[in-house]
Amino acid sequence: MILPISADLIAEHNHAHAAALDEDYAALGRKLARVGIDIEAVKDRVAGFSVAVPSWGAGRGGTRFAKFPIPGEPTNIHEKLEDCAVINQLSRVTPRVSPHFPWDKVSDYGALREEAASLGLGFDAVNSNTFQDQPGQAHSYSTGSLSSTVAATRQQAVEHNIECIEIGRQLGSTDLTVWVGDGTNFPGQQDFARSLDRYLEAAAQVYAALPDDWRMLLEHKMFEPAFYSTVISDWGSSILAAQELGPKAKCLVDLGHHAPNVNIEQIVARLHRFGKLGGFHFNDSKYGDDDLDSGSINPHQLFLVFNELAEAEANPRDGFRPSYMIDQSHNVTDPIESMLSSAEAIAQCYAKANLVDRAALHAAQEANDTMMAFQALRRAYTLDVSPILAKARVEAGGAYDVLAVYRDSRYRDRKAQERRAVGLGAGIV
Repeated sequence: MILPISADLIAEHNHAHAAALDEDYAALGRKLARVGIDIEAVKDRVAGFSVAVPSWGAGRGGTRFAKFPIPGEPTNIHEKLEDCAVINQLSRVTPRVSPHFPWDKVSDYGALREEAASLGLGFDAVNSNTFQDQPGQAHSYSTGSLSSTVAATRQQAVEHNIECIEIGRQLGSTDLTVWVGDGTNFPGQQDFARSLDRYLEAAAQVYAALPDDWRMLLEHKMFEPAFYSTVISDWGSSILAAQELGPKAKCLVDLGHHAPNVNIEQIVARLHRFGKLGGFHFNDSKYGDDDLDSGSINPHQLFLVFNELAEAEANPRDGFRPSYMIDQSHNVTDPIESMLSSAEAIAQCYAKANLVDRAALHAAQEANDTMMAFQALRRAYTLDVSPILAKARVEAGGAYDVLAVYRDSRYRDRKAQERRAVGLGAGIV
């Protein structure tokens, strides 16, 4: 296995910080021991946690109006995999890549799977694309896709999703993520009930093509590109559709796809209660579906989401196998740096959720002791768990300081010399 960053560089960096890490880890271990927590057990749980990265996230995103590329951006799936390998090599928490089709199409998917494995990567959920037209496409998605009033367009969308299942089967994936931009911009443009009926009828054809061990992850979004109505606009529509389709249909929660100030952690608990919690797209937002770096705006909300996930894992209903993925648009940063930073923020919240004194929390809840219930969460949230994460990374061969090693490697500069330039454009890559 030949990885993109020099192992000697990582080892040299880690050696320079080894004494400080050992000191910090020991101090935190003593602090946790005073309340009966074994730091080694927490570290082992953190070492077993992982989150996928999106292939499209390896490139610069764009605003509604423009894209501002940087030198060394990936121009194909092979270069994207190389960048994703950098993220996993340094963080040791992102071993899977979620591909998007037709953006990531190749002629030989068996070879692509082997290529990913040579970089220490596997594949996560495959993503279909029926929100934009492609060159040579027979029918336009301007009228929608799975809910289009045009039967031939609906069938085209169904066939594309089934094609994605076949590609995913070759790549070793077991999940299909389905998000449609179908909706309306004007009152009266479409009949709400009929458009949902069309979606469900078409989605049922995709569902019927799923292999036995696959899941169909339904992703909702409140608005954009449609600004008056969206067919699958919220978690209520998503869970109803999933229940209608069958047990292999689950709901996918993107943290930016909700109305402002919605209680996302409660949505997580509700979906788990009915056995329909399928996965997450992690990002952050200030105004809408901003796709900002995870934990950059509201890290406490991210922690509260993981607190509910910890509760769900301790009390599984109909299984507990959520698919975790970063889903961000990196408009002003180096995408590798953003995903390294986000992976650490996500892992931090996972670790903190595992430090909650659940016995104390549940006792306070049953006693209606509001302040002590809140403090049980606050104590875990305010704890600095960075020594645990760093220790787990270093022991797995990752970097003590992921951003420092990445910059020292001058990886982006090297790729800028090797790769062709990305042209100007608009929207996501």
